[in-house]
Amino acid sequence: MQISPQETKLVGRWENIGGMIRADVAAARIEKLTNTYLTKVAVAESGWETLYRDPTDLRFWELTYPQSEVHGGGPPMLRYLPTVEARAKYKF
Repeated sequence: MQISPQETKLVGRWENIGGMIRADVAAARIEKLTNTYLTKVAVAESGWETLYRDPTDLRFWELTYPQSEVHGGGPPMLRYLPTVEARAKYKF
């Protein structure tokens, strides 16, 4: 499972299916990418943002949980982060 060169943002959602909250296809893909494909580079001081690198094209990807009002930060979002921004934010 890879990220295509045209992709710049993957936004997960939670779905209510029969009264059960479940991750949608995008959220499940983000989890799989961060657990098995992308390489973890750094974690922000807050602990809620994590920087990853794609081993194929070397792009940086930031994992966040933009719905902070939801328990656990809500569903995940993975977005491309240009190298200059990644280096400035994660201090490496």
